[in-house]
Amino acid sequence: MGFVKVVKNVPYFKRYQVKFRRRREGKTDYYARKRLVVQDRNKYNTPKYRLIVRFTNKDIICQIAYARIDGDVIVCAAYAHELPRYGVKVGLTNYAAAYCTGLLLARRLLKKFNMDGIYGGCEEVTGDQYQVESIDGQPGAFRCYLDVGLARTTTGARVFGAMKGAVDGGLDIPHGVKRFPGYDSESKEFHADVHRKHIFGQHVADYMKLLQQDDDDAFKRQFAQYIKNGITADTVETMYKKAHAAIRENPEAAEKKEKVEPAKKKRWNRAKMSLKQHRDRVRQKKEAYLKKQAEGAGGDDE
Repeated sequence: MGFVKVVKNVPYFKRYQVKFRRRREGKTDYYARKRLVVQDRNKYNTPKYRLIVRFTNKDIICQIAYARIDGDVIVCAAYAHELPRYGVKVGLTNYAAAYCTGLLLARRLLKKFNMDGIYGGCEEVTGDQYQVESIDGQPGAFRCYLDVGLARTTTGARVFGAMKGAVDGGLDIPHGVKRFPGYDSESKEFHADVHRKHIFGQHVADYMKLLQQDDDDAFKRQFAQYIKNGITADTVETMYKKAHAAIRENPEAAEKKEKVEPAKKKRWNRAKMSLKQHRDRVRQKKEAYLKKQAEGAGGDDE
């Protein structure tokens, strides 16, 4: 047998250091997190805010947070499942819904800090680049940095829809237009009208029209919730326009309803007793037994 080089020997395992738990679980990109979290030394203890955007199968999560030793502190949050309050009852994970969620977060955060009257953002949605600038004599614009997590930052990705909503809502987020829908990497040109169509869900409306013409059964199956809520391809843009106006009018979170205690389940066996109850039961049994014995002895004497 030829010579076999042992790579993982005793010294290797003695020096081996396990990776962070969230790296082992594949949840956190620490290379990116370090750069998003570390603050300049000359800024002392000033928080470095992040716009965190995460997508699940049925929801969009947008949060403003900053890091501390004992964990991240969430300053404000908005979710796509809140959008039905503003008239968007379907398509809660598409690009247009991501824009609405980002807009909701921005307006809610600025209202929390009493800056909503100072920084109104971009009220007329054009899809073109917009950057918030600080106003002299007023508190500076709220600056934060986009945190996409493990999501792929491809052109047209929904995370940039949420970021665009937050920017139009009045937050200062450094960004360019190269990852927005409508940017052509070959000609290096950005078409804002294409981006505007995505913000107002026109790409969904176009697909609705196409599918309805080609396969009506597939259309009824795929857009069943749209049909149920009376939303057609022609009314999609109006729905989102009304939602944007409603978000700006009242961005505050709804009050949480008190949790109703579940009904008491019927038990078929005795509930587990505490030590005190158990000892008391033993004492009662002893007393009953001794009493019975005394009564029996009294009867024999007679």
